[in-house]
Amino acid sequence: MTVTLCSELGLDTIHRVLAPYELDLAQVPVDAEIPGSYWGESEAGLIGNRLYVRLDTPVHSALHEACHYVCMDAARRQGLDTDAGGDLAEESAVCYLQVLLADALPGYGRDRLLADMDAWGYSFRLGSAQAWFEQDAEDARAWLLGQGLIDPADRPTWTLRR
Repeated sequence: MTVTLCSELGLDTIHRVLAPYELDLAQVPVDAEIPGSYWGESEAGLIGNRLYVRLDTPVHSALHEACHYVCMDAARRQGLDTDAGGDLAEESAVCYLQVLLADALPGYGRDRLLADMDAWGYSFRLGSAQAWFEQDAEDARAWLLGQGLIDPADRPTWTLRR
């Protein structure tokens, strides 16, 4: 299973994309445990407004956790430590938003992200992340629109859920 790692894009590139969300990106040494990682291993972690990654953290994991931060309400963000919580609708919205943010990362983009999601083992009813995004994600898109996190053209608004 080969997925794109943060080291391939560079942490500065990822930080520039996430900066409008007031999310700090903290690099963890490769041999250290990632603070706030729900899944452990090389998966990104969240504590407060800090996203923890290692150079071997998959880009899709960094984007996914960042999108949890964006999609949660202010009260949950304030007490955030490892478990982003949220319901199924919000989880779907997180996945949808991470696809949109992938397009903002030079040298990455949605096609690579969707392939990485499949390689990592995300599971969707239609069998692939791309099929879900293109054919089965209208509820996630509507949720993001309703929260003001994307505009009608599917562009991120670069704001946090209030």
